[in-house]
Amino acid sequence: MTATTIGTLRLGTRASQLATTQSQAVADAITAASGVPVELVHISTEGDRSSVAIAQLGGTGVFVTAIRQALLEGTVDVAVHSYKDLPTLPEPGLTIAAVPPREDPRDALVARDGLTLGELPAGARVGTGAPRRVAQLRALGLGLEVVPIRGNVDTRMARVVPGDLDAVVLARAGLSRLGRLSAVTETLDPLQVLPAPAQGALAVECRGNDERTRQLLAALDDAATRACVVAERTTLAALEAGCSAPVAAYAEVAEGEDGPELFLRASVTALDGSDGVRGSITGPPPEAERLGRELAAELLDRGAAELMAASR
Repeated sequence: MTATTIGTLRLGTRASQLATTQSQAVADAITAASGVPVELVHISTEGDRSSVAIAQLGGTGVFVTAIRQALLEGTVDVAVHSYKDLPTLPEPGLTIAAVPPREDPRDALVARDGLTLGELPAGARVGTGAPRRVAQLRALGLGLEVVPIRGNVDTRMARVVPGDLDAVVLARAGLSRLGRLSAVTETLDPLQVLPAPAQGALAVECRGNDERTRQLLAALDDAATRACVVAERTTLAALEAGCSAPVAAYAEVAEGEDGPELFLRASVTALDGSDGVRGSITGPPPEAERLGRELAAELLDRGAAELMAASR
């Protein structure tokens, strides 16, 4: 397909630096694959306009509803989301046409004086906006004071030096996309802090009946990333937990004895860090959805629902 068969694509994105950086990378990939020019259209969302903590806004969908509405109305042709911001239920009329290869999904520590998590003294103030991170940091038993924070990446990092915090925990993927990896003092091992479902992945969405755009975007899809994200988000959905719940899930595809294997880990942690359940499962990547459901069922059998209820 060439630029002569389809005009300029309008790509809806949040206006933050991270969102526009992610969206521009997708726009460039579309143009490189097809020759079709892409124009970014900035859209303000409820999550951008409010200074209230995301969990208090209801969490699910606050960064994507306005963009999806523009897509359904035909104001834009394509939308790029941080996949972890999407509600787990599909949006009628829309389809996720591509899941590009994802960045490193792990969490990263940005601390004063080059310190690692284990080197922070008891009572150190660590900032994060995610209940999942709050719960897991408290569960480590390091005596840290976990402080809720909001704002973009640079605003959060500015609170460390010479700010009021000893460290902040952020998604490594965002720091990578913004060229801020030099600020990272430790990339957190998933054994310590398990990432959020779909962290580091992007969802490229279009209208379900827009066949030309769907075909155009298909070239950006990465099968392994899609399988991992499907497994992680199916776990989240089966737990009936929103994106602000203290739920973590992380899948990887690796070569096994009989071909590619998907290894999925997930956890639910009490917000005060006092208790938690964690499990894992392995199977073929095409069965990602089944693996996610089965792991969620195991976690529910072991008390996950009670932990999530207490965290609300």
